[in-house]
Amino acid sequence: MSLRRVAVVLGLLETFGPISMDLYLPTLPRLAADLDTSESLAQATMSACMLGLALGQLVVGPLSDRFGRRRPLLVGVGLFAVLSLVCAVTPSIELLLAARFFQGLCGSAGIVIALAVARDLTDGVELVRLLAMLTTVGALAPIVAPVVGGQLALVMDWRGIFAVLAGIGVALFVLALTSLPESLPPPARHARGPAHHFGAVLRDRLFLCFLLVGACGGAAFFTYLASISFVLQDSFSLTPQWFSVCFAANAVMSVVGAQINRVVVRRAGPARMYAVGTTITAVAALAMVVSVLFDAGLWALLVPLALLMLAGGCTQANGSALALADHRARAGTAAALLGTSSFALGPVVAPLVSLGGTSPLSMSLTMAVAYGCAAGLVWLAVRPRLRRRAVRLDKVDVVPPGPL
Repeated sequence: MSLRRVAVVLGLLETFGPISMDLYLPTLPRLAADLDTSESLAQATMSACMLGLALGQLVVGPLSDRFGRRRPLLVGVGLFAVLSLVCAVTPSIELLLAARFFQGLCGSAGIVIALAVARDLTDGVELVRLLAMLTTVGALAPIVAPVVGGQLALVMDWRGIFAVLAGIGVALFVLALTSLPESLPPPARHARGPAHHFGAVLRDRLFLCFLLVGACGGAAFFTYLASISFVLQDSFSLTPQWFSVCFAANAVMSVVGAQINRVVVRRAGPARMYAVGTTITAVAALAMVVSVLFDAGLWALLVPLALLMLAGGCTQANGSALALADHRARAGTAAALLGTSSFALGPVVAPLVSLGGTSPLSMSLTMAVAYGCAAGLVWLAVRPRLRRRAVRLDKVDVVPPGPL
């Protein structure tokens, strides 16, 4: 199986997070009205799913190091489809919150195992380029999902959209069953318990720095996900369909960023691309705050937001590859911690931001603070430690070109 085909399959499996949230984003206001609940609780259905996606990775990652990648993946994808149907028929916001948590718990298998399989198969710059391909394929979900969600909102309610999610889960189960071979042979598996593996990975201080950066970036990104539908539809009076177009355009910028990174990373190196990308996201988020404070209008908000997404697409693969570089023997556990870090603060921060009502200022200010902290950590903590690991950086930056 070629690496390009593997990248397509893994990228589709990574879509669990985006499709779980983006597909029903245009119907969030209607969901709140139908279940007679507040905007904050409606947004909390996203937070419940985020929390499940975060905690589930901590379970599935070590299990994949012990039992291989395929079995945990197939169980998780299958249960995701079942729980999507449960979400479609829940009669109350309380039951929906519970169902969304378990839906995220099972859907986490696709996210963490896709990253672990990529680390099993490649290394160095070629790992960055493979992850950039995964980002490209995975970014199709946030491009397509809101647009499709906006059109589905014309003919069905949010319950129907969850039924569509169940069908997507079934399709991805079949794809994983038929197209993804086992990448971790039995001799490479670990018999010890998760605590041992977590301890071994967490003793790496550089890895801990990457986790902190991921937590800050995740808080900013999930604030965007939870707030943007209310900001564009309520504050700027966009229809669900136009909101979907704007949301998809931002996702396109992530794809463009990933492709720029894939081309440039061999020359610039992942460490430099990572630092530059995080810095640009912080500057762009600050520009969003300025545009809101001066009431400069919709386009003054959308342009720096698009730049932020472009820089994010340049950053993600580099951070993952650098963080996983020293942890091939425990790729599942390391990928789980890395993935969980991006969900660590989002489920808490996103609802808090909307407690007083979602506004362009609350969204942009939260994103600016979080991305600013991420950039500060990269320059003050990550880069000095990367310089001290010159041998490892040479290994990461000077891998001969491969087939990607």
